[in-house]
Amino acid sequence: MKVQIHVSLKAGVLDPQGRAIHHELEALGFGGVNDVRAGKLIELDVSDDTSDEDLDQMCRKLLANMVIENYRIEKLEQEAA
Repeated sequence: MKVQIHVSLKAGVLDPQGRAIHHELEALGFGGVNDVRAGKLIELDVSDDTSDEDLDQMCRKLLANMVIENYRIEKLEQEAA
């Protein structure tokens, strides 16, 4: 089973990487960008019997910093062979 974990900073947490991206977009002439928040995407290939609780614990214990980050788990549809 393919799983994507989307990790993003919580609201109110400073995002220096997002600010740097925003600054560079403006410098390149891209107007109209009001804010940028950078995050990370983690793709996992796990066995089909991996439970939602196990995926949640993977995020809480390693993949996301629960103090400053949120995460969202997305299970991807398998392509037909």
